[in-house]
Amino acid sequence: MAEEPAPSSATSPPLLIACALGIEQLALRSGERGGAPGPFTVVRTGMGPDRARRAVSRALDREPWRDAVVIASGFCAGLAPGMHPGDLIVADETRGPDGTTACTGADLLVKALTRALPGRAVHTGPLTGSGHVVRGHERAELRATGAIAVDMESAATLGTALAAGPRPVAAVRVVVDAPEHELVRIGTVRGGISAFRVLRAVLPAFFEWHRSLLLPRR
Repeated sequence: MAEEPAPSSATSPPLLIACALGIEQLALRSGERGGAPGPFTVVRTGMGPDRARRAVSRALDREPWRDAVVIASGFCAGLAPGMHPGDLIVADETRGPDGTTACTGADLLVKALTRALPGRAVHTGPLTGSGHVVRGHERAELRATGAIAVDMESAATLGTALAAGPRPVAAVRVVVDAPEHELVRIGTVRGGISAFRVLRAVLPAFFEWHRSLLLPRR
């Protein structure tokens, strides 16, 4: 786990961003990193819910990350017709075998992402978990549950984070695969490249959301 340099703050909990793939970590770490309100790190967990649980648990067992705010990020499969590669998903909850996890400040994240990526579509709703890549009829079945997108790690990541202690949690994903735009190999098609570029641009929105958690509520 590589720590990213950022100003320390006595009042700001650190930010831990978890993703599964090396290409996701590359996108997140190569984007604009200025403006962080405190220390942050990008953790690569590996694919699948079991790896996500283990990696996040290990990360949160170390200083200074024990009390970190956690964001699950990376790519996902969109479930709704009309979605396109590069669309953003902001979860209001994640769903997995261990239950449902409510996300913190989804509306604030939507506003921050809209400012950071003007003109880019942002969808809000339930993000469901799967133990495998979803194709064909499974996509329609998951959509029928009300979920708008699916990935393999977000639900496990946020559930593990909250099991380690109360903290703000969120999930932001970039659609790389959608009903009318099925992806064969990431990075080799136009949709994958578009999603990579969007993921590179999300950090300022994450930092804005992170800062907003420190503001007094009226």
